[in-house]
Amino acid sequence: MIKRRITLALAIAGSLFTTANVEAADNGTMMQYFHWYVSGDGQHWNRTAQEVDDLAAKGITALWLPPAYKGGSVYDVGYGVYDLFDLGEFDQKGTVRTKYGNKQQYLKAIRAAHANGMQVYGDVVLNHKGSADQTEWVEAVRVARNNRNYEYGGNTWIQAWTKFDFPGRGNQYSSFKWRWYHFDAVDWAQNFGESSIFKFRGDGKGFDWEVDTENQNYDYLMYADIDFQHPEVRGELKWWGEWYTNETQVDGFRIDAVKHIQFDFFNEWLDHVRWKTGKELFAVGEYWHNDVGRLHNYIDKTGDRMSLFDVPLQKNFYEASKGGGYYDMRNLMNNTLMQQRPWKAVTFVANHDTQPLQALERPVEDWFRPLAYAFILTRSEGYPNVFYADYYGADYWDKGKDGNDYHIIMNSHQWILDKLLYARKNHAYGQQHSYMDHWDVIGWTREGDAEHPKGMAVLMSDAGYGTKWMYTGHANTCYEDSTDHISFDVCTNNDGWAEFHTQGGKVSIWLQK
Repeated sequence: MIKRRITLALAIAGSLFTTANVEAADNGTMMQYFHWYVSGDGQHWNRTAQEVDDLAAKGITALWLPPAYKGGSVYDVGYGVYDLFDLGEFDQKGTVRTKYGNKQQYLKAIRAAHANGMQVYGDVVLNHKGSADQTEWVEAVRVARNNRNYEYGGNTWIQAWTKFDFPGRGNQYSSFKWRWYHFDAVDWAQNFGESSIFKFRGDGKGFDWEVDTENQNYDYLMYADIDFQHPEVRGELKWWGEWYTNETQVDGFRIDAVKHIQFDFFNEWLDHVRWKTGKELFAVGEYWHNDVGRLHNYIDKTGDRMSLFDVPLQKNFYEASKGGGYYDMRNLMNNTLMQQRPWKAVTFVANHDTQPLQALERPVEDWFRPLAYAFILTRSEGYPNVFYADYYGADYWDKGKDGNDYHIIMNSHQWILDKLLYARKNHAYGQQHSYMDHWDVIGWTREGDAEHPKGMAVLMSDAGYGTKWMYTGHANTCYEDSTDHISFDVCTNNDGWAEFHTQGGKVSIWLQK
């Protein structure tokens, strides 16, 4: 019997944490349970608790929840981190609750997910802090945005927003107070009213290394950039990881902006948190780069301690959707983690950053989304993630890069996602036979296994009507298209082969009857 497992080889305190299985007998499927513009009414944790039983029944085995800690305001999506220890418990930045609700509602949502056999992954944002309580005078130098090693203008003194005292929380959970020397740089000088990247001067100051080499050194991303070479910082963040895991009972982490953080930090951090909590803790990092080689390098440098989102695969989906039938579908998995390191690939079609009007906007066209989701949900490679806005839809306004206001409507694909989730939960097991051999029409079959004996076949085309002879491993067996794109059944011959069909620009999910 073949089951996909996420392996976390961890050398911790002289012992070895072996395989961490993120699913039970059924295939594991993650859902990103939010998007950037999800309602800020403070009821998101309550909605989560109400939906988990239905999602679990459909085949979702894990939820990636948004950052739960206090940002700069009640509208903060969670990536403008102010206080990691405030999960919607203290009156800070004009609010007790976060955008999503309060601490008790958050913990209740996690308990509800666990009661339904689901895991929960917390969104960990450690790269920076925002909305400081006060400024401090710091000696700094400007650096170029496209070459962070190029300094210009000479040293100058700036008022930097770097003083974090957390007056609403006081010393509860932690007495640590952040000061300028815990950071590397900021992007605002209050005394000048100037937005530039200001790198701090002082003993031991300088951008961290090793980080991604984009812009020569991509340590700095935004806000007050945390100095991961400072021993006090490392100690505090390790304590927070330990506290957060025990306090919430999360089962793992989605880790934000890892390419901007000193690569060896998460070796130390993950080892510490896993050791102190006694939990294996699945981890997936956001390393946003289209070059799969850089993803391999990061996985190697972090000793296989975490998986990564398969950004190159999402790029392929985007380009295929824009190709209008002229994309070479044989290349859909080329140069991806799904192809080259599938046990470390978290596969996805969209997320909160790629949705329209966001910083990494790269939306897959609507017509291709069912094909892309079929690719990640019914094949054996990778750990798939379903995006909230693709499942429930989204309707929002925001400004584009041109400064104009835009009304965005993202359509729900729930009808096809439910069918794909059913196929993944009940049929997508056992030996896989791939037919990635045509410009437009590609397919694969799954034979099933002892616990899930009924197999399946998948056929998709980015252009016209398509057919393909595929081997199923089941002789004289009939299949029906669960998507209803094809109305007739297909039956295999004495050797287990059959000619499967699909409509143009569609995917057909053939389930064994």
